[in-house]
Amino acid sequence: MYFWQMSYGSHTAALIKPPPHPQQGTWKKRRRVSSSGGIRVGDVEPQDRFISREERDSKNLPGLHKKGSAIAKIVGSNAAKLDKFDTTVNMWVFEEVVAGQKLTEIINTQHENSKYLPGHKLPPNVVAVPDLLKASADADILIFVVPHQFIGKLCEQMKEHIKKEAIGISLIKGVDEGPDGLKLISDIIREQLGIEMSVLMGANIANEVAEEKFCETTIGCKNLEHGQILKELMQTPNFRITVVQEADTVELCGALKNVVAVGAGFCDGLGFGDNTKAAVIRLGLMEMIAFAKLFCKGPVTSSTFLESCGIADLITTCYGGRNRKVAEAFAKTGKSIEQLENEMLNGQKLQGPQTSAELHHILKHRNLTDKFPLFTAVYEICYKNKPVSEFITCLQDHPEHL
Repeated sequence: MYFWQMSYGSHTAALIKPPPHPQQGTWKKRRRVSSSGGIRVGDVEPQDRFISREERDSKNLPGLHKKGSAIAKIVGSNAAKLDKFDTTVNMWVFEEVVAGQKLTEIINTQHENSKYLPGHKLPPNVVAVPDLLKASADADILIFVVPHQFIGKLCEQMKEHIKKEAIGISLIKGVDEGPDGLKLISDIIREQLGIEMSVLMGANIANEVAEEKFCETTIGCKNLEHGQILKELMQTPNFRITVVQEADTVELCGALKNVVAVGAGFCDGLGFGDNTKAAVIRLGLMEMIAFAKLFCKGPVTSSTFLESCGIADLITTCYGGRNRKVAEAFAKTGKSIEQLENEMLNGQKLQGPQTSAELHHILKHRNLTDKFPLFTAVYEICYKNKPVSEFITCLQDHPEHL
């Protein structure tokens, strides 16, 4: 994880990027920015064919390292140019040894995350700090970029050490279960740390963001002033941001699209063709909208699903994401997901399967699984040994067609 410190009007910010273990972040005057991650293990079925609980504990972070570094590049560059932000961005980094040298030393001397985002220079004002509390001290803005299963322990470490007037933004795509059902990751952070939270979701493949290829993204906020501050901190000519006041809907889009992408991968692996894949995307979007209307506490409008966080991110993930790629190989080869993760992703873990399990538990509790056949089929194939060849039935018998 990485923390950035900078200042807004003299406010500071820190960014935290995921380590192979948990960590945290913060914000201060010329605002300081920080981003964080932590460890939280969601409930999973013991016969999970995709991810064992032990594997999830130890290996669920590298993909976010890449994303965290890409965002650090943007935030560091903006902090150096904008007077209202403190120049230094502290990045909390879980210490690793790479080619005989500490990763923090590599980042601070070579200004490159050579392990997770090689070939992309970070601004020299982005400082890698191996101590979580030092990295986040005095920060005004916390940026969370970690797998959603790990956020609980991260917040436990942070809660006594951050500024209470800090604000946070989560780039974490996932949901959790609470005693009353669905629990958004931003809600977990908000409740444990007592800070106001926004979220950022969109069609933002990390390599393309780092290469400064044009893309759009969406900030969902409850406080519009905070949303605008965060937009100013993170927007560039090639990373364009729209701010909407439907934070819950924006956040749910980021989690649910990974489940649909697994279905798209099954479709590709089974050779169903472009027409069928288009149906997977459309029906998946309909289930995303229906789920949001059932479970979001705030407003849910169709226009939000037309933002980058909605249809754009869904399309990108269903054609170019890891969940689609591994699900396709799963359908073609019959290999376990663990095998494919090791072969194709260097041990990185997929978010789609676990999110499908969390959704299933919530829907089953409300007797709603039959209303969400695509979500349910992904769960049953991933966790209940349902043959992947039967995936087509969730499309053929979908209630949208009745």
